[in-house]
Amino acid sequence: MRNLSLAETKAHLSAIVDCVEAGEEVVITRRGRPVARIVPEHELKLTDARRWVDELSAFVTAQPLRAGSSVETVREQRDEARYG
Repeated sequence: MRNLSLAETKAHLSAIVDCVEAGEEVVITRRGRPVARIVPEHELKLTDARRWVDELSAFVTAQPLRAGSSVETVREQRDEARYG
């Protein structure tokens, strides 16, 4: 991981992007303090996206159904917390 000042980054951006593309991380500093990090972009595979959607779907499906409106649910939870 390299630390570069903002001025260095601006002057050599194309070369820095090449390094990041090759797998290196770069931390950009301003007045010696880290302010940003450039990391390689990882390609999201279609199988990963499908797995994520399947997991989210399963989570949503597993949630219990509640009778009444969302307003009533919030009021019940608020009252339970308040008068518990």
